[in-house]
Amino acid sequence: MTLCSTASAKKATVSIRLVETTDVHGAFFPFDFTERRDMAGTMARASSWLKRQRQTWGDRLVLLDNGDILQGQPTSYYYNYVNTGDQNIAAEVINYLGYDAQAWGNHDIETGHAVYDKWAHEVNCPQLGANVIDLKSGKPYVEPYLILERQGVRIAVLGMLTPTVPHWLHESLWSGMRFDEMVTAARQWVKLLREKEEADVVVGLFHSGWEGGISTDDLDENATRKIAEQVDGFDVIFFGHDHQEHHSTTRRGALCLNPANNARKLAVATLDLQRRGDGTWRVRRKHGELVDITKEPVDSDYMDHFQPHIDQVRAFVEQPVGTCADTLRANDSFFGPAPFTDYVHQTQLMLTGADISLAAPLTMNTVATPGTLCIGDLFKLYRFENHLNVLRLTGAEVKALLEMSYDQWTNTMRSADDHIMRVDTTADGRTRFSCYTFNFDSAAGIEYVVDVSKPDSQKVHILQMADGRPFDEHCWYNVAMNSYRANGGGELLTVGAGISKDSIASRIVYTSEHDVRHYIAERLRQEHTLAPTIVSRWRFVPEAWAQPAIRRDRRLLFNE
Repeated sequence: MTLCSTASAKKATVSIRLVETTDVHGAFFPFDFTERRDMAGTMARASSWLKRQRQTWGDRLVLLDNGDILQGQPTSYYYNYVNTGDQNIAAEVINYLGYDAQAWGNHDIETGHAVYDKWAHEVNCPQLGANVIDLKSGKPYVEPYLILERQGVRIAVLGMLTPTVPHWLHESLWSGMRFDEMVTAARQWVKLLREKEEADVVVGLFHSGWEGGISTDDLDENATRKIAEQVDGFDVIFFGHDHQEHHSTTRRGALCLNPANNARKLAVATLDLQRRGDGTWRVRRKHGELVDITKEPVDSDYMDHFQPHIDQVRAFVEQPVGTCADTLRANDSFFGPAPFTDYVHQTQLMLTGADISLAAPLTMNTVATPGTLCIGDLFKLYRFENHLNVLRLTGAEVKALLEMSYDQWTNTMRSADDHIMRVDTTADGRTRFSCYTFNFDSAAGIEYVVDVSKPDSQKVHILQMADGRPFDEHCWYNVAMNSYRANGGGELLTVGAGISKDSIASRIVYTSEHDVRHYIAERLRQEHTLAPTIVSRWRFVPEAWAQPAIRRDRRLLFNE
């Protein structure tokens, strides 16, 4: 697909500015509907910055989004699942700001065909995904690339998505598609762009992190570094997915930029080009930067345009669903059984009749105080739109899964003075968890201890079922868990429990119609009061080491 500029192409030199947003996650407005606080960054501030840039650069500015825009805020949920008749707000934001192209992210696909197919048709710019293949046609499900002509310069933008989507999401969400390995796909497409399309500039727009994550013999979750170091032909690679800021240039000359998430920063690449004798262009100089927009003024025109949407979402999130009896702190969940996590466990067990429930803390530093609970409060207490599944697992598999969870969660203490949590120290001296906390699964329905003096894979000792029955590693149990975990997310089922990815689907015996948050809200409306009790029965031992270490690490991590 080619979009042409009407500007003169006679100049001998020209400068082009490329701008990327990525992992916006619904951060469209300068306030958080759930936390009732101002948000740094957001598209409302990006709009102000872009206005000034366009005054200077005109059509020499190319604006790109790199996916994961459809989930993350109540605004997105409302337009994805509640008000589905109107144009999706994510499409309206992209159209209002005048984007030139947009790649897909895994959290966009997580919304399901009904949402993202509708959204893709509502967006005015091309949707890109060269390695997202339609199984019927064998061709990309959306446009593989875009050719833009600006001031006579042919700019190719190649979009790709991390191929590990099936490791997290049920096939029903991506039915009719496959996701090809990125390095091979990049090599094939960049050759076409340089030779057939005669692109002067080739830009990668990859919803895939720098490195790490899930890696198999066939593909990598985060393949950007491999592409940048192994594939010739890219001038600029914009990437995302891992929410990590990045700015580098590889020995092959690719400028690699990632502005992280939530529109706090924008990735900006400025290219100076010179015309060759044959009329083509060469990149003479390139400069990259991550522009902090958190101090930008909010664009009042943008806010006026979207005020009707804001009013609708605010009315939605302010619907009362019940009352909170006691103060709930998300951080309690990292240090033992905690009221809200146990409310999730209890809801999952009540809804499914499963033997065992698995759940992880999905937020940090979130507090719910006594008083009225609204829909918006549930978004901060249960962050993701995960559905609920029940899988058949053996007792041995349950134990192995929990061993991997607590290995990521807890340190092996060698003395009473050690950390109990597995933590790192950042460059600025802050203490943080070493691993993703949404993979810190605890269990209800069984009684167990976690011996933090033991080495990895030997910490969890399951004593019995919660009702006093013996726990048997050879028996089969119905285990409730969210859909992210049930589809292999975090690799607790695959690497931890040793279940092959291909066989997970055959283990699923129940899938909920709605997301877990929906059932929490439904339960609250019935019971009127959220007064959770501790239902899980597990603890850290030896207590003489664990309890002082918990107090120390809690202060370091949360200043509590």
